[in-house]
Amino acid sequence: MRPERLDKVLAGQSTWSRREVRDWIKGGLVTVNGAPVRDPGQKIIQETDRVAVKGREITLRRNLYLMMDKPAGVVSASRDDGCPTVVDLVPPELKRPGLFPAGRLDKDTTGMVIITDDGALAHRILSPKSHVPKVYLAHIDSFITNAMIQGFAQGIPVGEEGVTLPAELVALDLDLARVTLREGMYHQIKRMFASYGAKVLELRRVSMGGLVLDGTLGPGGCRELTPRELILLQQTDPA
Repeated sequence: MRPERLDKVLAGQSTWSRREVRDWIKGGLVTVNGAPVRDPGQKIIQETDRVAVKGREITLRRNLYLMMDKPAGVVSASRDDGCPTVVDLVPPELKRPGLFPAGRLDKDTTGMVIITDDGALAHRILSPKSHVPKVYLAHIDSFITNAMIQGFAQGIPVGEEGVTLPAELVALDLDLARVTLREGMYHQIKRMFASYGAKVLELRRVSMGGLVLDGTLGPGGCRELTPRELILLQQTDPA
């Protein structure tokens, strides 16, 4: 636990500007452990000190971890000149500097996206070396075949990137499958099915690691992860 400037900590917790925060502090609108503070440079410890702004206590977090149910038509990026992004959909009370999606979903793909400002966490869950599984539901325009199931299990050539890591394909219906990946090549599932002449009509990510998408969120819905969910997210064997 390291002491940090009060104005820096508060500005990092939301979309407040540092100048705005300093004005509030100098005006006596910020308290630390119940006592008004007027020095923006006063040092606090995020993990132990209680800070309130205009009478409302602020939950101080070094990093933020959000789960979103991404709708179709939204880009998995922090910013985009032409389309809304997942970060645009984060509600105002949860926004803070530096948020980005930990991994991308295609524009027309729906489902779980993790949004954070923790680069180390993002690397852990996305690196193929970590073997964190990502599970999708895929609706295709043809029947699921044994050849597809066997091919996915062995790995499929997808052009210049080479051969995919082995993936699990489970038929849930004639044209509906559950696909489990442990990597994330560009358009990977679509390209794997395309190698069998099949087109993916709908694709939805339903889990990462041991963490299952919250079905109550609804399209564009977003909430913080609990400490237990953050552990589940990083599991390499959700079973």
